[in-house]
Amino acid sequence: MSANARGQRRPEAGIARIVIGSVLGLVALALLAAGGAVLWADQTQRDADGYFTSSKHAYTSGPGSRAITHEGADVSGVPDELATIRIRATSTDGRPLFVGVAREADVETYLAGVSHSKLRELDLDPFEAEYDRVRGSATPARPAAQDIWAASATGVGTRTLTWNVHSGTWAVVAMNADGSPGVEATMSFGAKIGYLGWIWAGLIAAGGVLTALAVLLVVTGIRGRGRRDTAADEDEPAPAVPSRATVYPAVLEARLDEPLSRWLWLVKWLLAIPHMIVLSVLLIGAVILLPVTWVAVLITGRYPRWIFDYQLGVLRWSWRVTYYAYGTLGTDRYPPFSLGAEPGYPATLSIPYPERVSRGLALGRWVLAIPHLLIVGVLAGGGTYWLGFSNSWHGASPWTGLIALLTLIAGVVLLVQGRYPRGLFDFVVGLNRWVLRVLAYAMLMTDEYPPFRLDSGGDEPPATGPEPASAPA
Repeated sequence: MSANARGQRRPEAGIARIVIGSVLGLVALALLAAGGAVLWADQTQRDADGYFTSSKHAYTSGPGSRAITHEGADVSGVPDELATIRIRATSTDGRPLFVGVAREADVETYLAGVSHSKLRELDLDPFEAEYDRVRGSATPARPAAQDIWAASATGVGTRTLTWNVHSGTWAVVAMNADGSPGVEATMSFGAKIGYLGWIWAGLIAAGGVLTALAVLLVVTGIRGRGRRDTAADEDEPAPAVPSRATVYPAVLEARLDEPLSRWLWLVKWLLAIPHMIVLSVLLIGAVILLPVTWVAVLITGRYPRWIFDYQLGVLRWSWRVTYYAYGTLGTDRYPPFSLGAEPGYPATLSIPYPERVSRGLALGRWVLAIPHLLIVGVLAGGGTYWLGFSNSWHGASPWTGLIALLTLIAGVVLLVQGRYPRGLFDFVVGLNRWVLRVLAYAMLMTDEYPPFRLDSGGDEPPATGPEPASAPA
């Protein structure tokens, strides 16, 4: 069996690696973000004793009520003594105060028939406490004399309770030490979590391992597909770029694939979902590779070829889905799941590989592109141009930009008249062409600054000579 045949045996394998690698990359980013957040909290948000602490706030039971309770604290799935709770309470009327933690069932038995206030809802920022009043006439025994408490503190002044968390359903109780009515106190709550350093270190380490695995899968997937595409080109040659010189190196071309179904465009949102899922994953890898490309260009002056092929493949795939769905509606032919050129499809995209990339332009590329990015924001809609190449092709909300709005109009005309207005088709393709040129420039794929001109029509205009005239609608 020839090497070419072996390379083409499983053409989906490269895409599978890229997709899996991108998913792992997303998980890795989440783990790294979580680890960074825990590290930040561990190093900056704890007090000298290692507690995360709330501010002091006033709590009152109201007249006639003999206790303040907060019930229903369900602790499950947490290893015993992994966390420690600290409550600091100060009586505001000078009377001795009692604070305790006990199982909810024991608290309900102790306060049965006793008037008390249950803390129903608590907001700390801004502070707001809401209570449910439980009526009763019984006089409770002194709380400190009960043996139900897992932890307690009593006395005059500021009292501190610390409790090593255990599984169960718990309640916090604040009372006057003699059980008299009218409880008034300020309290603050703190929590200390054990092994916090191991937690953030583990999250960051796991994120780093998954990042390395994701990069390996994406790189091998891209290179594997590159070898298969090269072998396929040897058997079925197709020009990578137009043989003629064009106005701009990024060449977007399209053919109106008539006749078009009157109604199919109404359900293309559903048909395109598989592509949207895969593209969303591929875009994660593409975004991750952008800063890698920038650093490589600054150091070597060259665009890594395998990254260029991947980015171009994602843009090609995106353009085909855009053309099929709500960026043009120019064909009813379902797009292939491919990063390749696919010259037989009615929507194609080609960008020649730049042998050298300007280091100086790379430093200020995004600043220079701002005027175009503002225009792309209007064309693509929703300001999604800030997401790089997650533009209206597959990132914007429906009908938020000029391209999507005009495509909707074209769909309505198609539904009523059974044809796509040629003039409108040429205009929509021209707008997509403008977006693509700006993306190619912003992604360092060419040093040539995009022209401020609308080159409408399915064919890319030549570098010299008059622009092709659009056919009448």
